[in-house]
Amino acid sequence: METQFPYVTLLDIKFNHFELIDIPTLISECKDKWWNQTLTRVNDSVVRLGIVEGEYHWHKHDREDEFFLCLEGQFIIELEKETVTLNPMQGYTITKGVMHKPRAPKKTVILMVEPAGIQPTGS
Repeated sequence: METQFPYVTLLDIKFNHFELIDIPTLISECKDKWWNQTLTRVNDSVVRLGIVEGEYHWHKHDREDEFFLCLEGQFIIELEKETVTLNPMQGYTITKGVMHKPRAPKKTVILMVEPAGIQPTGS
């Protein structure tokens, strides 16, 4: 049985190629504390927008790397041996198989780039 988490994760592709993606509008419409929407597909990867506040759970992705780019706020990624803090316009890549726990002390906006088949909650 798959574990349920209190996050809003929308895996549908919201924008096709040649459609304008208006991130400020998506941010203003979001009412959830931990929300993530797949924006578009680029080849075998997807670009996701995350609007987050609070903590996510410890998890890993056995087969996929994961890239985070902080647009607004502060995004903290706890790893087993260190903690990485991303401020606006800073990015970080997590190698597949590495346990990590993201958190945001205040409302934070991130972009993620990852393979289209990734399970966002980890394995």
